[in-house]
Amino acid sequence: MPDIDMDAPGKTLMLMGNEAIARGALEAGVGFVASYPGTPASEILPRLAEVAKRRNLYAEWSINEIVALWNANAAATAGIRSMASMKQNGTNVALDAIANLMERGLRGGGGMILVNADDPGRRNSPNEQDTRGIAKMLDIPLLEPGDFQEAKDIIPWLFDLSEELDLMVMVREVAKIGHTRGNVTLGELPNREQKARFELVPKIPSFGQTNLHARVHEKLKRAMERFETAPFNRYIGPETPELLVISCGASFLYTMEAVGILGLQNRVGVLKLGTLWPLPEKLVEKHLRKTQQVLFVEEVHPFVEQSVMEFTASLGPDGPRPYFYGKRSGHVPEYGELTPDNAIKAIAGIMGISYQARDPEYARNVQAASREEVIMRLGSLCAGCPHRASYWALHRALRLDGRDGFATGDAGCMSAGFGPGGYFVAKIGNCMGGGAGLADGYGKLKQFGFNQPVIGGEGDSTFFHASIPALLNAVWNRSNFTLVVYDNSTTAMTGFQPHPGVGMTAMGDPGKTVPIEDVCRAFGVRVEICDPFELEKTTQVLLDVLRDEDHGPRVVIMRHECELQRGRREKRPYEVSVNPDKCLGESCGCDRLCVRVFRCPGLRWEEQTGKSEIDEVICSGCGLCADICPQGAIEKKSTGGR
Repeated sequence: MPDIDMDAPGKTLMLMGNEAIARGALEAGVGFVASYPGTPASEILPRLAEVAKRRNLYAEWSINEIVALWNANAAATAGIRSMASMKQNGTNVALDAIANLMERGLRGGGGMILVNADDPGRRNSPNEQDTRGIAKMLDIPLLEPGDFQEAKDIIPWLFDLSEELDLMVMVREVAKIGHTRGNVTLGELPNREQKARFELVPKIPSFGQTNLHARVHEKLKRAMERFETAPFNRYIGPETPELLVISCGASFLYTMEAVGILGLQNRVGVLKLGTLWPLPEKLVEKHLRKTQQVLFVEEVHPFVEQSVMEFTASLGPDGPRPYFYGKRSGHVPEYGELTPDNAIKAIAGIMGISYQARDPEYARNVQAASREEVIMRLGSLCAGCPHRASYWALHRALRLDGRDGFATGDAGCMSAGFGPGGYFVAKIGNCMGGGAGLADGYGKLKQFGFNQPVIGGEGDSTFFHASIPALLNAVWNRSNFTLVVYDNSTTAMTGFQPHPGVGMTAMGDPGKTVPIEDVCRAFGVRVEICDPFELEKTTQVLLDVLRDEDHGPRVVIMRHECELQRGRREKRPYEVSVNPDKCLGESCGCDRLCVRVFRCPGLRWEEQTGKSEIDEVICSGCGLCADICPQGAIEKKSTGGR
């Protein structure tokens, strides 16, 4: 992995899109960066944090996205170029701050950029969302890089624009840009000193409250003028194309590949837009007048498609009137991540070309072989994951309690609670903090005859991010539920980033540790702390807490470090093996409890012997399977590793 602050102008590196954005921020002289972990944006902040001390910048994992935005806003108004990065769900969290920031501006201070990473196809997200609509709704100048070089180059250009307009500006990227690699030619790194000072009299004066919105729209008009000649918009193709494709972001790369494969370079033109809002209307009109057919290829919603159609309608009877194809016409999917095949199919259909990617018989054979040879795997937790022990204990406690109790779920690793990896303990969930928030609501339904025990589930990072307000509300209103915090001492799902409970900052410095139990006890609630690998004790504690319904909400902290994190420092705590003389296989009566229900990836069923075995490559040596085997056939021997 190359040093992101390599001082080598003109050198070409293979960088991820997120690394390119980080490099662009360094070339722009960024001084303050803040974020909350969220894939596909997670790599931007840590790459900057790695070089923060030698580049004299400040990098922070904030408690959540709205705090990250507030912090970056403060730096900008004190004259320091700042950047906040987050995924689409995080942008939702920060919306209130964004809306107010756009009208009030940056007081003539340093520039400020919001980097938003969308996740078409929801590979790493609880929902699929196109955040470009937020830019239009809240009057944010919006750009989107179409390749890896642009991901770097767009950042310094936008910092200059932000300072010129006295507005925060937004970059939208998608996972296929952020998480794939391409060639990036480095520019110069500045050596300028930045000194923070909040001017009591702003350099750019504010107007009366009633004029704030009008002022933003004046700034958007200036942004549109700059966008008309922005280097991130370009046209490729014949002077008068039979078909004009308007595309942006990663979809531009798919479009260019499709045009090349179909051999239509002399018939199809591609207008690649990097400035998406406000629309560069003169540039768009110029190209609309040269064709009779326009296809829009973009992810996910028809944002550019609708903007161009609205603009075209405003041009009156003398304006261009091409036929528009895209999501509205059904030529491009309305949801999900696009591929070059989507672009090929749309362009070939409009141009009347018959195209077959491969022989149909070959495609059928591949599908048949995949059904026979590819092993279908349901979602699971990692070998040795402490959440497996927590879910096992929760499942037992709820069954023993016998009152049809259930748990709410949350994002991240906690999402396993909805499936077989978490024994279907979680029945309903929402966004981050929703586990506690929903449980708080269920805990107030007694007057309607509700008497089922409810367990609100949250991870440790999520507890700090979004669960504290729900718990405080529950204490205030005496809601009846148990909050379980699955504390594995890291933000595991997005890359093991630290949080306030572990006392480490993004730049590797010691931070003030904020124990979860101290926060909860400050609210006056009962708090129990368990190691979920002590199954019997944990189950009994859960049963006792579930039945303690006279004092409002209760908290159980299931604390055991993430195995992937622990395994980097220490050897396996146990050597685990299956005693073939004790394992009765199909004759046990447990119905393959270890491999069918417990489902740790470190266990496998050996068809030839009809017994379970330990996969020594995958097994982490946690020893939990030895505790659940009804025959005692799984044995563990301490290595002294814990």
